[in-house]
Amino acid sequence: MRIITGQWKGRRLQAPAGQATRPTSDRLRETLFNVLADVEGARVLDGFAGTGAIGLEALSRGAAQATFVERDPRVITVLNRNISACDAANACVIIRDDFVRAARRADFHAAFDLVVVDPPYDVADVATIADAAAGALAPGGQLVFEHSRRRDSPAAAGNAARTRVLVAGDSALSFYTRPRDLP
Repeated sequence: MRIITGQWKGRRLQAPAGQATRPTSDRLRETLFNVLADVEGARVLDGFAGTGAIGLEALSRGAAQATFVERDPRVITVLNRNISACDAANACVIIRDDFVRAARRADFHAAFDLVVVDPPYDVADVATIADAAAGALAPGGQLVFEHSRRRDSPAAAGNAARTRVLVAGDSALSFYTRPRDLP
């Protein structure tokens, strides 16, 4: 696994041993960022962060800051190593917590331009995760929900409407946009 492009292009990232995480593949991350096109200056929330590949890729492409939510302390150790390898500590915050609980924090409300969540594919309550993630979106912000292609994503997440679904292999990316005119 590596950073695809930007200031850290080609930088290798570590992944935790075992089956604790399912990192987003390089190819799927490339597709994601090709669709997003411009993340310059964005505030990014990487939910179910794992290796941090999504947030670090965004920073490499010019995002202003990345907040990572991950609950497994062993995975956070690897995430910290990846952040250090990119010399990105000044632009990163790691929150060790359950994603839904973290996303509902008052300081997360409407705080992020881009929220990317990649929960385990067998998670039961997709709608709750998507709604919590949408609550963290700034007006005009985008939510990307990675899920199994065999499982539908909600048509809406909070006040964000699904605008696109891309299928790649066993994975799918559902894109949501929060209207700019909502408080």
